[in-house]
Amino acid sequence: MRSDITADQHVRERDLREKNLREPSLRHGEETTGDYSFDRVPREERKMGWLSITNITFGIATAIFYFQMGSVMALQFGAANAIISATYAIIVAGLLGSFIVYLSAKSGMNVNLLSRGGFGYIGASLTSLIYASNFIMYCAFEGMILVTAVHAYFPAIPMWLLIVVFGSVVIPLNWFGIKQLDKLQKWSLPLFAVFLITAIVLTFNRTSLYDGSFWTYMPEGVQIGGTALLLCIGMQHGIMGLTALIASDYARFLKPKDLKIGSIAIGFIPQIFCFGVMGGLGIWFGVTLGESNPGVYIVVLLGLGGVLFTLLTQIRINVTNIYSSSLSLSSFFENVFGFTPGRRFWVVVGGVTAMILMLGGIIDHLDTAMTFQGVALMSWAAVLVTDALVLKKWLKIGPRYYESRQENLYKWNPVGVVSLIVPTVLGTIAALGYMGTFLQSTAAFFAALLAAILTIVLGITTKGRYYMKKEANDIPKEDWIA
Repeated sequence: MRSDITADQHVRERDLREKNLREPSLRHGEETTGDYSFDRVPREERKMGWLSITNITFGIATAIFYFQMGSVMALQFGAANAIISATYAIIVAGLLGSFIVYLSAKSGMNVNLLSRGGFGYIGASLTSLIYASNFIMYCAFEGMILVTAVHAYFPAIPMWLLIVVFGSVVIPLNWFGIKQLDKLQKWSLPLFAVFLITAIVLTFNRTSLYDGSFWTYMPEGVQIGGTALLLCIGMQHGIMGLTALIASDYARFLKPKDLKIGSIAIGFIPQIFCFGVMGGLGIWFGVTLGESNPGVYIVVLLGLGGVLFTLLTQIRINVTNIYSSSLSLSSFFENVFGFTPGRRFWVVVGGVTAMILMLGGIIDHLDTAMTFQGVALMSWAAVLVTDALVLKKWLKIGPRYYESRQENLYKWNPVGVVSLIVPTVLGTIAALGYMGTFLQSTAAFFAALLAAILTIVLGITTKGRYYMKKEANDIPKEDWIA
């Protein structure tokens, strides 16, 4: 009789585990929008094709911010150095992005959840907070480009009113989760293409302020390579880590059959468009028109159409910024405080915070913010890739799967925490110029390399003992990464 009862208990416990895996958002009282902020996306819910997910990430790739980076680098350091640095960014961010997309799609988890084992569930909160702050700050930066463009065309409208209006509009556009984002990006992409082609045609018909071919432009006293190239690469580092990591928020919904082609496509195509197409056009626009601010030259080219183009591109990028920030804030407050009001609550918090930053003049501190963000995000990406590829796969240290449930994890894992904090601190010091010119320009790469080395050393030293407090026996083998 007792054996029958025990068997029944095992069956009920197994059924409960399976239900929890299928319905993690319901388990945490979250809205049923299919966002899975707190746990892996079940395999049966991974229904998006690689084209759909790549399309969503184009919301990031089509940001005018990349115009501005290309224009600034070309006018300050020469078009050739800007082009070389863009090629470097495509290769490095593409490789990082492809591997992170693979991990995310294979496990059904975004980078916040992937970090819980390697950092501990409290330690991973550090990455969630850094990630959320990045997206909110970029939302503010992108929002100010839009506000500046509209204010230039309609100077009678107060800046603060434009900030409130355009800061608020991304909140309802995020209300229904990833399916809404997919539709928004899909239907707005053709409009983006029309505006972009029109701007290119009009620029071809303008007399360039520079007599030669744009790629030969070089400011006086600047040469190809050397310090100028390193400074361009340093600017690219400020955004490369973000573009590599952000795709995981969407790649976790990838159809299992699209894993291989999806990892490469989602990892590389947005990078090619970000740094190659948009950045390359920014170089051309900047040299041809002699202006580095796209909020100015797009309006000069297209008039009211330029305002509408800027509006379209900035809404496309900012809905993805707020979506990713809401997932990270959900993860942070659930981990640290057990506070789970749902992703929509954090959409509102992220949107309002971005508006406050815009009203407070965050754009004046762009260089400082990008320096810290680039160092921190590149270090985090390096830890994730090294942990999966070297420790888990090659050295067989730690579990072969990813776990996000607190009851199975330690609060802290020194492997991830130390490997993030130490390189971020040293990399920031280097970026501020206290370790010489070379490391100042390559601070993010230096931090990423140091993070990878520390991950390996600490993983071997601790023998993986802090990855898992209790083995998880209910994770499908198909979700294992090694």
